[in-house]
Formats: sequence, C-alpha cells, structure tokens
Amino acid sequence: MTQPTTTSLAAAVHDATAQARTALGALASGDFAAPSSLPGWSNAQLLAHLDGVSRALARQLAYAARGERIGFYDGGVDGRNERIELGALQQPAALAAQVRQGLDLLDEAITDIPAGGWDAATSFRGEGTVTDCVLAAWREVLIHATDLGTTATLADWPTEFSAHLFDFLSLRVPSDARLLLQPTGRPPLTLGDTLGEGATGYVVTGMEFDLAAWLAGREPSGPVRATASADSVDLPELLPWPSGLATAP
Repeated sequence: MTQPTTTSLAAAVHDATAQARTALGALASGDFAAPSSLPGWSNAQLLAHLDGVSRALARQLAYAARGERIGFYDGGVDGRNERIELGALQQPAALAAQVRQGLDLLDEAITDIPAGGWDAATSFRGEGTVTDCVLAAWREVLIHATDLGTTATLADWPTEFSAHLFDFLSLRVPSDARLLLQPTGRPPLTLGDTLGEGATGYVVTGMEFDLAAWLAGREPSGPVRATASADSVDLPELLPWPSGLATAP
C-alpha cells in the first residue's frame, strides 16, 4: 500500500473525528445502553472506549513531541477495561460531552505534530512511531463511528481507508490460506503468503468497503462471497485483530 502523506493522513483523521461527532449527535439518549454493531459492546461501552483511546493516542503524540515515551494506558489493559466500564455508567449527556472532548484533544494533538516529528518514538504497540499512532487513530475513530449505526456507514469509508485496512489486517489471514480479494470495480489484490502444501486459496468478492469491513470483523452492508477451486464456500475464519492489546475491539 502506498503510505498516505502526513498532510493527507492528518486530514483523514480530522474528517473521521467530524464523522464521529455527527454519528454521536444522532444517537438518542435511550440508545446509549443498547447494543452497538460490535458484538458484546453497548453503545455506551463503545463510546467510553473511543474516548479512552482518543485520549491515549493524544497523550502518545504529546509525549513524543517532547522526545519522551509513556505507557499507552495508565494501569495497562486492566486500567483501560475498568475505565470503559465506569465511563459507560455515566449519564448519556455527560458521556457524550466527554467523548467530544477526547476527540478534540486528539485533533489538537495531531495538528500540533511538529515538522519532522512523524517518525518520533512512542509506546504504541511497544515500539511504534507517531505515524503509527495517527494511523491507529484513523482506524479507531472511523470504524467505531460506523459501529454506532447512525449516520456513518461503510459506504463512507474512502478507498484509501479500505486500502489501509487491507494492508494492516492482512495479518489476520491464516498461514494456510491465501485470499484473492476482488473488489467490485477495483483491481484485485492478494493477501497471505504463497500457497504451500495443503493450503487453500480463496477468491473473495464484494464491494471494496464491504471486504474491508469483513476483514475488520464487521458485518458487511452487502454480499461478500468466497469461492475455492471455483466452488462456493464459507468465508474463511480469520485470525484475531493484530493488536498489542489482546482485548481491544
């Protein structure tokens, strides 16, 4: 995948945070306790996570600008999970205000990245860079805005975002499989290692954003179909999300 420029990446995250604010604003108070489209998560839990990860990423960028590194979450994964559960118990108006503030902090931190600072070291996934953090912000904000099921849809995912997910989520392809993705109206691309003995090759077709959604563990908005040896088959099982935080959605 061609890496987006720092300018285009920053603009893409700012656009994603704007979509998240709109999606949040369309959520009725009574919907906060309802299930989100992310299995096992309520909308309130999802929003508490979005707030937490926005603030964590903003903190990574702020420390990196000073040439320092800090843990991603205070208290590690346990601390993260506790804050999600506590945050989800807030009244809807208070939680919504907190999420908007977290998104504002993330936007400000990205705007404040100094010239030449995109390769600075952070603690993201152990030894990540500022660029890695901003890419993570793009994924977290845009995917979770869609998870709310209000105004943001898979069809809003730009081609560049789907291309990034194909690259980032290629780690979910099992070692004994290879996927030939055939997005409607787009060039095909292959994910996975060269086929070895006993491995299976799949051709997976669908709209570009639906293929990216399937790789991201989300329900596609339209048909996504797989064939193997020219026969229709079930979609292959994917490996877990490639994250240093095993419990992260």
